[in-house]
Amino acid sequence: MPIETVERFLAALSPHAREHVQRRPREEQERLADAWETELRDDTALDTLSELSPAAAESEAAARVVQGLFD
Repeated sequence: MPIETVERFLAALSPHAREHVQRRPREEQERLADAWETELRDDTALDTLSELSPAAAESEAAARVVQGLFD
């Protein structure tokens, strides 16, 4: 996975979530970034948001991906 994908994923996270994810092993960060890309690609509801605000769509997808880490 390209490093840029992980960096884009981390940038889309809230500061608290970003700090939490950065403490995880690199392999897990890559897995989460891959899940984020899949969420962006496959969720049709995010398509509409992405047209209005790409950054908001990326943040929403990132929040969904890491939601389970805080449960």
